Amino acid sequence: MRVWIVFVLCLAGHAMAAPTEEEAIVDELVTEEPVVEEPEVGANPVQIEVGEFDEAIDIGEEVEEVAAENLCLNYHCKKGKVCEVDEGNTPMCVCQDPSTCPPAEGDFEHVCGTDNKTYDSSCHFFATKCTLEGTKKGHKLHLDYVGPCKFIEPCMDTELNEFPLRMRDWLKNVLVTLYERDQDNNLLTEKQKLRVKKIHENEKRLQAGPHSLDLLAHDFEKNYNMYIYPVHWQFGQLDQHPVDGYLTHTELSPLRAPLIPMEHCTTRFFEECDADDDKYIALEEWAACFGLKEQDVDKDLII
Repeated sequence: MRVWIVFVLCLAGHAMAAPTEEEAIVDELVTEEPVVEEPEVGANPVQIEVGEFDEAIDIGEEVEEVAAENLCLNYHCKKGKVCEVDEGNTPMCVCQDPSTCPPAEGDFEHVCGTDNKTYDSSCHFFATKCTLEGTKKGHKLHLDYVGPCKFIEPCMDTELNEFPLRMRDWLKNVLVTLYERDQDNNLLTEKQKLRVKKIHENEKRLQAGPHSLDLLAHDFEKNYNMYIYPVHWQFGQLDQHPVDGYLTHTELSPLRAPLIPMEHCTTRFFEECDADDDKYIALEEWAACFGLKEQDVDKDLII
C-alpha cells in the first residue's frame, strides 16, 4: 500500500488541480474512534534502541546491548512507540520521546494535528499522541493534514457538489498511470491490471487534464462504467486496519492528509459520506458519495 500512496502524492498536485475558477483549498475534521495505529504519513518514527546514545560502555555492556537490540529487531511497535527490553529481558513498546525524533529538514515535513497545532514531523506528532494515550485529548487527537497548520476556507454547498467530479476523474487517472508505469514494480496485482487495462484501452476514455466541471459531469454520465472500478479500488486501498468493509478516520488519513491543503472540501466531503453518522464509512456509503448506483456496489471489486 505504501508504494501507491507515495506515487499518488507525486501525482496529487497536478492531477487534482482544478481550473482557476474551480480551485479549492482546505477544511478540518475531528472524529472519535477507538485508539488504533495511524497509517504512515511522511517520515517514519524512528525505532530508538536502548542505550543507542551511550558512548562510554565496556565490552560487557556492549554484549548486553547487542542482545537487547536483537530482541527488538523483529518486535513491531506502532507509530509513536519504540521497543525497549525490560528487566526480565522481554521486549516491550514504550512511548518515544519526541526530542529523539530527527529534526525536520523543511516545512514539507511538518504536519498539522486536529488540535490545530503544527508538529515538526509525523514522528513528533505520533510520539506526542502516544504520551496522551488514555486521555480525552489523546483520543480526539489525529493527524489532520500534511504541512503547517493554516486557515481552512469553509466549504460551500456548491463547492461540495463539485468535489466528487474532480475526485472521480483523479482516481481513474491515478489507476491508469499506475498501469502504464507498472513494469514489474508490483504497483498493481494481476487482477487489478486486467480491470484497469479495459479502462486504459477504451478509446472513449477522457484523458487527464484540467477539464471543466461541465465536461467532467458529462463524461461521468456518458462513460459511467469507467468510474465504477476506480471508486472500489480506492476503498480497498484504504480499508487495511483491519480489512472489515468500513473506513475509519485513521484509515482515511493517507488520502485526506495530502489532499486537504489542495482541496478545502475534503473534510466536509468525507464527513457527509458517513450518512448514518456512526464514525465509519461503509462501502455502500462510499460508493454513494461518488455517485455510483446502488446496484453497482460490488464487494468483489475490492481486490
